[in-house]
Amino acid sequence: MSNQQWQRVCAETDLFDDAGVCALVDSQGADSQVAIFKVSQNEQQLYAIGNFDPIGKANVLYRGIVGSVANEPVVASPLYKQHFSLTNGKCLQDEDVSVAVYSVRVNDGFIELLA
Repeated sequence: MSNQQWQRVCAETDLFDDAGVCALVDSQGADSQVAIFKVSQNEQQLYAIGNFDPIGKANVLYRGIVGSVANEPVVASPLYKQHFSLTNGKCLQDEDVSVAVYSVRVNDGFIELLA
């Protein structure tokens, strides 16, 4: 049984197209940094992944470059430039590496994460 719940993290107006922000959420009793992205490619979409780059060993993914590889929305780590899928968290350059993926929604003008 999961204790996950929706947590309000910021106003929708705090997000910018094709850029990330970092939020601190309570994920199963521990604080976790989450990178939230508003991607404008095709239809505007929101994505949320763990902010910790497991290759660069730092909380930096929110500062990465948003784009796409083979129509897959990705963020390129600002450290070593590996691409992480915004839909499933997998590293495109190393299939054994991934980051957490969070459900994200807009509710009454605020961004909420399921954590």
